[in-house]
Amino acid sequence: MVGRPDEPGRRLPWWRRLPGLGERRVPWAGERPRLRRGLGRIWTWVVGAVVLALVVTAALNVGTAVQAVRDHFTKRAPIAANSYKASHSWPGHGPALAFDKINNTWWGSGKNQSGAGEWVEADFDQPTHLLDIVFTSGESAQPMDLSKSALPQRIEAVVTTADGKKQSRFVTLDGASGGQARAFRVQDVTSVRFILRSAFGATADKQVAIAEIEFFGPSSSGSS
Repeated sequence: MVGRPDEPGRRLPWWRRLPGLGERRVPWAGERPRLRRGLGRIWTWVVGAVVLALVVTAALNVGTAVQAVRDHFTKRAPIAANSYKASHSWPGHGPALAFDKINNTWWGSGKNQSGAGEWVEADFDQPTHLLDIVFTSGESAQPMDLSKSALPQRIEAVVTTADGKKQSRFVTLDGASGGQARAFRVQDVTSVRFILRSAFGATADKQVAIAEIEFFGPSSSGSS
């Protein structure tokens, strides 16, 4: 009888000496090899679970994806808030002046340096769908006025929605004149509080000034 290829004293081929391979039992001629069903079954379940999770995730996010595409292409229209307030203001430069659609009036934090932690807020009587915001930093939209005040650099926008939940979004601005548009897509908004976090040109004799904050949402005329 011919000896088995893995019997003692016989040198195995190099590929049989690799870790995990040398100890495998080699079947005799005519002997049916044992099926390794355990590991295969486990991998089948793992792959199936992953595929199912991906399908469920995709199904749950279809609505979000559709809304994102619709928001991207829809025509914009300006939206006015109904009331305004601030943590502190420079005399004669209250919060309403940051939302009056005039870019040569301004809200002043009334605090020197960056005014970190001071805020200005816009409130809406009805839940509102927002798409974009436009900031005009400083005391006006004119480049010659930029150096008159500190300019907001990083702002935390705390959004309150109709269900009472709050979420924070951070807006980073440039130290430049004129309007700076930023995407701001959120639905059912009842208020937005803009909290100063850092500023350009912050010194002991300057305060942060914001000439205008403008909101834009979907136009009633539909897509452009």
